[in-house]
Amino acid sequence: MSDQPPVPVPSREARQWAMLCHYAAFFWFLAPMIGNVVGPLLVWQLKKDLDPFVDQQGKEALNFQITFSILMMICGVLAWIIIGFPLMVLVSVVALVLVIIAGIRANEGKPYRYPFCWRLVK
Repeated sequence: MSDQPPVPVPSREARQWAMLCHYAAFFWFLAPMIGNVVGPLLVWQLKKDLDPFVDQQGKEALNFQITFSILMMICGVLAWIIIGFPLMVLVSVVALVLVIIAGIRANEGKPYRYPFCWRLVK
């Protein structure tokens, strides 16, 4: 048996706000290149004191969206040599899938860490 105490499950409200931190990235469709960062940033800033789980998932969502934005800018530069366009599609599809997975996991009360993510916000 493990000597570690069981990890408490976040409340329903905390799980929903954590999920919304991830799904706020869909503000990308309203304001490309900034909405995906501003959405998670706003939700995280408004609800980070509600529960440590919301704080952690909000930071994770924000860090991933910053990473995604940087990658899209790099793809934009690479578009001058054609390869940037297929890379933009690939990066966007991968980001969409990861955001959906992260939101589902957060709603289940399980912390999610994005792969290939620079963690600039600590």
